[in-house]
Amino acid sequence: MKKTILLSLAGAFLLSITAYAQPQFKALLFTKTDGWHHRSINEGVDAIRYLGERHQFQVDWEEMAWRFTDENLEQYDVIIFLSTTGDVLNDEQQAAMERFIQSGKGFVGIHAASDTEYEWEWFTQLVGRMFVIHPANQTARLYVEDRNFPGMERLPDSFLFTDEWYTFTEEKVEGLNYLLTIDEDSYDPSADWGEKKSDGMGDFHPISWYHEFDGGRSFYTAMGHMEKTYDDWLFLDHLFGGIYWAATGKGIPGDE
Repeated sequence: MKKTILLSLAGAFLLSITAYAQPQFKALLFTKTDGWHHRSINEGVDAIRYLGERHQFQVDWEEMAWRFTDENLEQYDVIIFLSTTGDVLNDEQQAAMERFIQSGKGFVGIHAASDTEYEWEWFTQLVGRMFVIHPANQTARLYVEDRNFPGMERLPDSFLFTDEWYTFTEEKVEGLNYLLTIDEDSYDPSADWGEKKSDGMGDFHPISWYHEFDGGRSFYTAMGHMEKTYDDWLFLDHLFGGIYWAATGKGIPGDE
């Protein structure tokens, strides 16, 4: 009798440990490049794995596109494009990703995710705006535009940050909600790449945004070029908030 009770208690304990260890969601971290390959990708992978350990979510890292099938994507709640570049998915893989988002799942784009799949119109709308050009790495002042979004709570109203600051196209879709903007008076946004030139975006220069799209959710941040960016708690708070919302749809007061 005593042995039976002990075995029952042990079983209950193991069940409680198993339940406690369950991830709250699963993320597919995708880093394929068909163009410029950012040196910071490895630091980004490490940082997102750290966030997974810290916040109890599972991260599966993949550099190739074979995982983009309906059967495999079904297990995930969010797909993260970390500094992907160029054409990274074929037609069948693109269709699987579209169905993934349409099923109510999430997308996170980090830095060069906006320098990816320019000819895939659906993807450009998912991201929201696409990369055009950038100047040299510089320190600039960022402003918080929406403190209600998860991950923005602890950020100061404005702060200095050093990174590579993208200039973007016009909106590819309506309904973008802006989280961070950059003050072009605080740095030199001009860039000259020969045939491609820019003097910046003017008074309104977004750096991060989110929106609901085609049945799912999308978050994008242009930050994340430099290796040391992934050591900065300001950025990590901002990034986790985006991952959490994209994966779960939770975290915005009034929307839960």
